[in-house]
Amino acid sequence: MTTTSTVPVLIVGGGGAGLSASMILSTYGVESLLVSALPSTSILPKAHVLGQRTMEIFTEVGVADEIYQRGTPQENLVATGFYAGVQGQNPNAGREIGKLEIWGAGNRDPEYVDASPCPTTNLPQIRLEPILKAHADKLNPGGIRFNHEVIALEQTETGVRSTIRDRATGEEYQVHSQYVIAADGGRTVGKLVGITLEGERNILDMVSVHMSADLSDVLDDDSVLLRWLTNPDFGGTFTGGVLCPMGPDHWGTKSEEWVFHIGYPHGDPDTGDREKVVAHMKTMLGMPDLDAEIHAVSVWTMEGIVADRFRADRVFVVGDAAHKHPPTSGLGLNSAIHDAHNLCWKLAQVLAGQAGDGLLDTYEAERKPVILRNIANSVNCTQDRFRLDAALGVSLEKTPAQNWKSLEVIWDPSHPEYSERRDLVNNALAAQSREFHHHGLEFGFTYDSAAVVDDGTPAIEPIDAVRLYESSTKPGHPLPHAFVTRRGEIFPLQNLTHGGKFVLIAGEDGQAWVEAAAKIAESAGIALEAVTVGADDADLADVRFAWLRKRQITRDGAVLVRPDRFVGFRSAGAVADPQAVLTDAFDRILSTTDLGAQQ
Repeated sequence: MTTTSTVPVLIVGGGGAGLSASMILSTYGVESLLVSALPSTSILPKAHVLGQRTMEIFTEVGVADEIYQRGTPQENLVATGFYAGVQGQNPNAGREIGKLEIWGAGNRDPEYVDASPCPTTNLPQIRLEPILKAHADKLNPGGIRFNHEVIALEQTETGVRSTIRDRATGEEYQVHSQYVIAADGGRTVGKLVGITLEGERNILDMVSVHMSADLSDVLDDDSVLLRWLTNPDFGGTFTGGVLCPMGPDHWGTKSEEWVFHIGYPHGDPDTGDREKVVAHMKTMLGMPDLDAEIHAVSVWTMEGIVADRFRADRVFVVGDAAHKHPPTSGLGLNSAIHDAHNLCWKLAQVLAGQAGDGLLDTYEAERKPVILRNIANSVNCTQDRFRLDAALGVSLEKTPAQNWKSLEVIWDPSHPEYSERRDLVNNALAAQSREFHHHGLEFGFTYDSAAVVDDGTPAIEPIDAVRLYESSTKPGHPLPHAFVTRRGEIFPLQNLTHGGKFVLIAGEDGQAWVEAAAKIAESAGIALEAVTVGADDADLADVRFAWLRKRQITRDGAVLVRPDRFVGFRSAGAVADPQAVLTDAFDRILSTTDLGAQQ
């Protein structure tokens, strides 16, 4: 007998995107049910870098502290290094070619410190997902079901009817939901509703070897996270492998576990031979007798694909169900969590009767352009690797001896080409900053949609849209970071949005805006907090004057911030009727004209 239950939102998929969506909805007070066809969270290392905006979201849902505790210490998250392999016959084997600071340099880079209260961290998905699942379970007891798969889905006038099978018992049951979030990697739901993934496929096959091994005697420099082995014996960076620590108790050179990534041409039959892969890895490391316990050997295909649409009526795709990135830039998992954050506040508003259906259309309008930019950057980063190999003079077409002879020039000041080659290598390494300092992409991305009220000011021309985050309160930009104080407590201004709230931030003389916002909140039932913020005579004291420096409004102006901490409306100064102006802004952001038509 088939039983039927009802829930506002069904989440399909229990990876980073699905679990984040569950936690966010729970934090907003929205009931959901998550089902995953898999028996457990990931058993593979997968993605690991968690950027600042991702950690802000995890702070909001209350799981950030544990992630920081389990993740890579900041002192081991400072740089990436390029090396001539690890060990080998050549006396220069393992020698450093160059280093580059990564993602805030262990929270030492002033730009990153000024941008967010949350540093970047690093925690592989195999360790991250159990933390997310435990917290999602805590927030939504009984609402997280692994080993339950969606086998059919039908959209009706009132919602979505999904048929789910308990894979352990074979029992089938139905769930009727108003909306479905597909976070299943594109395996099931997207296909059922006709969403297809398009783009560049089969770029490269990557094999990841997860192992326990003691490498502390052969590696140095605990500040380095990722080690790119530009090994002349194997032709260069892509064919030399990447070595990444996995912890769990020690990091840097003393990590107990490691992942070694090897690139193969797509379809290479050797990728399916575990013994060959492990032997090849040991040869590449120059350690044929390495004592390693192999936990897993996984094969995955590098792709750059995006869904033709992010919405099919009441079904929305997020994360890998909507896009798959090349690993360069490390934006895949982060983008997935940003998808969930963008979508969930909008679903919460619609389910509460505060917004019209048009607000849900802005999910694709806002997220898809960001995803396309991220994928384009990942592809460019791949090309940067070839630039480095060219600067070093190494390639697959040369013999190992020829590659070594070319590489050794960069360590020989007496060589006539030394200065020129060092400059080429220096610039090739600097180009890698598109991957390791893409602050404009992973943190400073902006939105342009019907849920953003343009204030008519010129579009900001960034100095470098990829590498630099430049704060602004122009609508569509993320809320700039500033610490404020109230009654002796110091906290980030962005925390006012926690729990799915809008926030109206006015200047010191903007009390009329605050009063207008309070009236709107009371009459419309919108979760809205309104405050004045300033250096003096304000509800919140701008303790370090960061808000004063970044706000771009006068003492009687105001900024309206959406629950996802993006600016939805701005007035540089006072207006004659702030209540009417704010009412219009909310109507536009929340598509309330659609709401009237629906009712």
